[in-house]
Amino acid sequence: MTRFWEEKPLDRMSPAEWESLCDGCGKCCLHKLLDEDTGEIAFTNVACQLLDTQTARCTDYARRRIRVPDCKRLTARKAKEFTWLPRTCAYRLLAEGKPLPEWHHLVCGDPEAVHRAGISVRGRSVGEDTVIDFEDHLVAWEDL
Repeated sequence: MTRFWEEKPLDRMSPAEWESLCDGCGKCCLHKLLDEDTGEIAFTNVACQLLDTQTARCTDYARRRIRVPDCKRLTARKAKEFTWLPRTCAYRLLAEGKPLPEWHHLVCGDPEAVHRAGISVRGRSVGEDTVIDFEDHLVAWEDL
């Protein structure tokens, strides 16, 4: 059986197919720090104000870019720029010509698999309203 993400390039996917690639891990919604000197990106465990840290889902996805102006919009045109996304992200993996992992809901059919596999931010992140210094919340998770 052929699966759409294995045969279609990102820029040929329908909006529904594109959105379905998201595994719901929530890592793209973690604050990142950029080292101005090296260009290196460091992840924190600090979640965007709209991310529900218990479900790893955006609480206002439809209006997220209005409510959080620096929220990034992922598009197929910019797929080559997705290097700031975690290594496990389907958008990044497919842009790099790599397969989706076995725990991805499109592969296994279970949207909870990403959480059971320990890939999501569920239970590993904190809300930005509780943080004073983001540098105190740097993480080096293997799955970033």
